[in-house]
Amino acid sequence: MLDQKYFEEMEAKIPKGKVRTRFAPSPTGYMHVGNLRTALYTWLIARNAGGTFILRIEDTDQGRLVEGATDVIYRTLAECGLDHDEGPDVGGPVAPYIQSQRRDTYGKYARLLAEKGHAYYCFCEKCESEEDSGDFARAADPCRDLPLEEALARVEAGEPYVIRQKIPQEGSTTFHDAIFGDITVENKTLDDQVLLKRDGLPTYNFANVIDDHLMGITHVVRGSEYLSSAPKYDLLYRAFGWDVPVYVHCSPVMRDAQNKMSKRHGDPSYEDLRAQGFLTEAILNYVALLGWSPRGDIAEQEVFSLQELAKAFDLAGMSKSPAIFDIEKLTHFNAIYLRAMAPEAFADVARPYIRQAVQREDISADDIAALLQARCEKLTDIPEKVDFFQALPEYDAELFTNKKSKTNAEVSKAMLEAAIPMLRQLPDWTQDAIHDGLVELAAKLEVKNATLMWPVRIAAAGKAVTPGGAVEICRILGREETLKRLELGLEKLK
Repeated sequence: MLDQKYFEEMEAKIPKGKVRTRFAPSPTGYMHVGNLRTALYTWLIARNAGGTFILRIEDTDQGRLVEGATDVIYRTLAECGLDHDEGPDVGGPVAPYIQSQRRDTYGKYARLLAEKGHAYYCFCEKCESEEDSGDFARAADPCRDLPLEEALARVEAGEPYVIRQKIPQEGSTTFHDAIFGDITVENKTLDDQVLLKRDGLPTYNFANVIDDHLMGITHVVRGSEYLSSAPKYDLLYRAFGWDVPVYVHCSPVMRDAQNKMSKRHGDPSYEDLRAQGFLTEAILNYVALLGWSPRGDIAEQEVFSLQELAKAFDLAGMSKSPAIFDIEKLTHFNAIYLRAMAPEAFADVARPYIRQAVQREDISADDIAALLQARCEKLTDIPEKVDFFQALPEYDAELFTNKKSKTNAEVSKAMLEAAIPMLRQLPDWTQDAIHDGLVELAAKLEVKNATLMWPVRIAAAGKAVTPGGAVEICRILGREETLKRLELGLEKLK
């Protein structure tokens, strides 16, 4: 017989009275967008209710573990501001928070379930190859009705076994989900899933239920692909006599109307999106709206800080419909966030990207950043936008012709011939001095400002589209480099 005192002590440790949620990733690779959304929603539910957010590492599937993946989980949560109150690195009242360190616990609860008649020891040869497949036919399993005493004697004799859930063969199971409502499943459609494998480690489905109960989890957030497993979870909770947590099955994040996002198909992970020049805050804001909509007074609001999301988030705003990941929409959010940053903060994030293209020490990265902020959608766009500051690119004299500015090769030649001596003689090389000098020169030449500014900018940058106009570009390049480039432009026009 099992030691009942052990189970009583485990029950006594369970924290109660508060909302408790958990993010329980497997360290098997990158944090994909669906995983990040699960972490975010789980954190938001806890924070909205003044509850506790727990990080648990689910590493029982040893064959799929990827070295360094746990570090990716910690780093991503930290970067995103999704702080956990309990976890492997901070401890807590229901430690340990790594499943492989809880191995003995699962064995005890699997045996307890067998003692209660809701699980059984299976000694069939098929167990080893099919212990995770879910294809095991209950009707063909002679161990299902083996008396417990006989099964324990065979265990004592050293026979290899797995422990399977004993699903009722008649009737149905109804479970409730916060998004999908009540769902009823015929028990005959459910398989006797393996709970404890031959190596003594639990299957994912069993470990989840045991850990969620013993850690006092009140809300379980996961993808809708786990809806089919929910009846078996429900039956496990009832078999133990435990309260069932609130299930929150999130609709999938799709690449398009037919296909779910997946790393295999090259869809971006959180780290990929960061590498593509997206800000963490913009990624989180966009991901929050993939399957959730604000309601009431803020129904039209799109831009939320993390704290605003925590205040606004409610389960009633979640959708059953799949959410399509739209990179253009994320880009739109990113541009909003970049433009809303304090100039110093934008300069800090933009500087490494500017320096990828502009290594010249005489040119200020922060001055370039000031030009970019209102014209930048992604940080990775920056090098291509500003590379002309490093070196004048090869360009065609055709660029000097612009209908709107009323310029052609002949007009541009005249403009540069007038601008070069004026700029050379300016007493100060400041933004105001360059601006006033060019405006006064345009008036003197009796042309529109654009007619003079266009050829000056083309000669200075060698590009039709630039962040900033002629005045800003000349000021940042400095007098010597500007005059050198304008003279090259004049030669091109001659």
